[in-house]
Amino acid sequence: MPGNVLIAQSGGPSAVINNTLRGIFDACRDHPDTFGRVYGGWHGIEGVLKEELLDLSAQDPREIALLRCTPAAGSIGTCRYKLKKSQGEDFDRVLQVFRAHDIRWFFYIGGNDSMDTALKVSRLAEQRGLDLVAVGGPKTIDNDVGDSEFRLIDHTPGYGSTARYLAQYILNANEENAGSCPADPVLVIQAMGRKIGFIPAAARLADPDRQLPLLICLAESNLSLPGLVDRVVETLKKHGRCIVVVSEGFNVGSLGEVKDAFGHTSFGSSQSSVAQIVTNAMNARTLPVPGKARCQIPGTDQRNAAIYASVVDLEEAYQVGRQCVTIARQDGNGWMGTILREPGETYRVRYDKVPLEQVANSERTFPAKWITPDACDVTDDFVRYARPLIGDDWPDVPLENGLQRFARLKPVFAEQVCAAYVPQALRK
Repeated sequence: MPGNVLIAQSGGPSAVINNTLRGIFDACRDHPDTFGRVYGGWHGIEGVLKEELLDLSAQDPREIALLRCTPAAGSIGTCRYKLKKSQGEDFDRVLQVFRAHDIRWFFYIGGNDSMDTALKVSRLAEQRGLDLVAVGGPKTIDNDVGDSEFRLIDHTPGYGSTARYLAQYILNANEENAGSCPADPVLVIQAMGRKIGFIPAAARLADPDRQLPLLICLAESNLSLPGLVDRVVETLKKHGRCIVVVSEGFNVGSLGEVKDAFGHTSFGSSQSSVAQIVTNAMNARTLPVPGKARCQIPGTDQRNAAIYASVVDLEEAYQVGRQCVTIARQDGNGWMGTILREPGETYRVRYDKVPLEQVANSERTFPAKWITPDACDVTDDFVRYARPLIGDDWPDVPLENGLQRFARLKPVFAEQVCAAYVPQALRK
């Protein structure tokens, strides 16, 4: 008798996360003797705790197909709810819901914290004698899952699309800066990336030949704010204008930080911003050219702009989703699907697996050797690493009435058979 499937997402979304969802769904439907009904956890593990299971098997196949070009997590939702060791009632509730709906296959899409959740659920199921296979699907725009030697996973789905977005953003911003530099000679652009610099580093993809007056400052650059201002002044003397891409995690002192449920700084919710503080520091200095510095901060569009999605990222997100199902069928419980780069000059990948315990709460670091000695740029080795990930074409995003057409899933949920429950961390 086939067991039912639960797919859920957690953490910050990406432009391609729903294509991993679609890959898992399609692969499960290819094996009806193994997999029964497929449910989506409504807003991640929170939806599991509340017994809110969206019936994906009841959806129109055309809407499922549209998940390919539907960004963010509007399809089944995501959350930032963390299952902590002290929340024993929550763990009991997860297993209760799984038993009530005959969930025997659990796929959790997310980053390092999400892999920790998948690991905890998989181990608890084993301890309690529940017939459950739990497999993680990788996702994070920060590209910080895995190891710094790229042996566990080369890159995570979501990063390539955000890198492409930022590179395109810089190209357009340069046109603005070049034209308006008599009044606005310095443009400061803040990029996502709490601790790791893969996203701001992608700005170099916009100018691999290094012809623009572009400075890139990662959180890992270990450059002081006065040092950054000095570098801007030098660039202004040479070029008359300057574009500064700075990581949201660049150290400028207190921002009045706001933390999310995972304990990470939520820069978009904090009282100040790195870009504004950097801009203020420049405008407090006498610049060698007329005009002032100004700043702009792309928001969550960095991770939800479907039209900027990388076609490579889309394909790999889908295929790693299918790989997760292959792992579940062939290898069983406790794995995460991975993408590994094949050696050679031509970009090729293969899909593999890694034990969840090796990636749960893992945190890759940006290679120090990819930061230039002046701490204001990244090397050609980084460009060679990241360039294939952004692809060479525009994604095929269908239009309706001149606007993008995204998947619209019907609100068909599994019948709730368990008692009502409030997740422990949400109780007042």
